[in-house]
Amino acid sequence: MIAIGEVDEANSAVGLALAELAPDSAAAASLLRIQNELFDLGADIATPGEVEGALRIVASQVERLEREIDVMNEQLEPLTSFILPGGSRAVAAVHLARAVTRRAERAAVALAAAEPVNAQALAYLNRLSDHLFVTARHVAAGGGGDVLWQPGATRTS
Repeated sequence: MIAIGEVDEANSAVGLALAELAPDSAAAASLLRIQNELFDLGADIATPGEVEGALRIVASQVERLEREIDVMNEQLEPLTSFILPGGSRAVAAVHLARAVTRRAERAAVALAAAEPVNAQALAYLNRLSDHLFVTARHVAAGGGGDVLWQPGATRTS
């Protein structure tokens, strides 16, 4: 299944981002927990829906991501522009994990069109990409801020 490989790649990208963060930071603790949950999510989508007692992503995991997004957003300045995925290795790595997670979500949604997939697993991937976006902004805020997109900045008349 393509979706399982994409979730594994997302987990690896989260691991790369984790390696760039201070080990005792709140972001690192969050990403380590997310890595474990991505393994759970991989097991979830690899196990047919009718298997009794299978490990499944549950609503409380999705809700926790949403609460964490809200808490981090409260500490950030509102966005005034799109942001570029960079500024530091850590910020760029978290943005890469976000992009890979979005690809995993697309693969899981495609799988769900062909066979039953736990709706909470799909919701988790959706919220996780948002969580990683806000995590990247939070990490950037601690080290110089977001790198803002400057539309058309290199064009000449």
